[in-house]
Amino acid sequence: MPQKTFRAALNEALHQEMAADPRVVIFGEDITGGVGGDGEADAWGGAFGVSKGLLAKFGPERVLDTPISESAFVGAAAGAALMGLRPVVEIMFVDFIGVCLDQVMNQAAKFRYMFGGKARTPMVLRATFGAGARSASQHSQALYPIFTHIPGLKVVVPSNPADAKGLLIQAIRDDDPVIFLEHKMLYDTVGEVPDKPYVTPFGEARVVREGDDVTIVALGRMVGRAEEAARTLAAEGIQATILDPRTTSPLDADTILEFAEETGRVVVVDEANPRCGMAADIAALVAEEAFGALKAPILKVTPPHTPVPYAPSLEDAYLPDAARIAEAARRAARYQA
Repeated sequence: MPQKTFRAALNEALHQEMAADPRVVIFGEDITGGVGGDGEADAWGGAFGVSKGLLAKFGPERVLDTPISESAFVGAAAGAALMGLRPVVEIMFVDFIGVCLDQVMNQAAKFRYMFGGKARTPMVLRATFGAGARSASQHSQALYPIFTHIPGLKVVVPSNPADAKGLLIQAIRDDDPVIFLEHKMLYDTVGEVPDKPYVTPFGEARVVREGDDVTIVALGRMVGRAEEAARTLAAEGIQATILDPRTTSPLDADTILEFAEETGRVVVVDEANPRCGMAADIAALVAEEAFGALKAPILKVTPPHTPVPYAPSLEDAYLPDAARIAEAARRAARYQA
């Protein structure tokens, strides 16, 4: 199977869905680059190169650079979706969502409900998230818990190139608004990705590996760090299951509970802030639904409740790493009541 980067997998998904469906349109800041200046049109392909080549193939009527006004172009996407298009709108950094949260939270997320189920809003909002790129507090947050909290939105957090492509195709074909979050530190990661279009269903967790001693639930970039921790643990005789939910809304509660009950020990790894984050949500789910099967307290591995630091040494210390994940798994595996 071909090896592709996370970035290339997303680009391929956009190319294939735009070719298959003329209703799919793309817009956002700098998604073509060079427009209005002396440089080459499509020189950028977006701030992270994901939309490269779309302008030349599909033209400026379907691939549109926008002004720096998230409230305007996200609102336009919601309206375009209501009128029959399938817009994919890019926000460079999810941190900018505060500028257009009303359009997402009070408009797109509620159209189906407020219009008696008769309205469809097939829009995808793509944005980067996550720390590690030395981008400071205003460009490094993991805000998927905010979207997960809002009814009417579907929230996707892929961890690898194959899921990135399959989940983005599913997002574009979905009839509800989808928040599609891409960790900026994953763009150059490589994995096997089929050439042909395919969908990865929402609400189905990926079982990354299976083990009898402890269940580790991780999201986004943290999945790779959990895998690194699991290899260390295996050398010590501790076998860990790793679950990647892939989507936080819908959340595959059944698979999480199944493995929580099998191992009786659960560690949740989350890059988002610890208060009201996904780690807290998943821990509460397990405590409520699988308490009788637990052999140890549920442990969370998260950043501290602070803004993301800019200093490289502090940013590295802020993020959960394999060592912290492994230590939490050891505590859970060796816990004696």
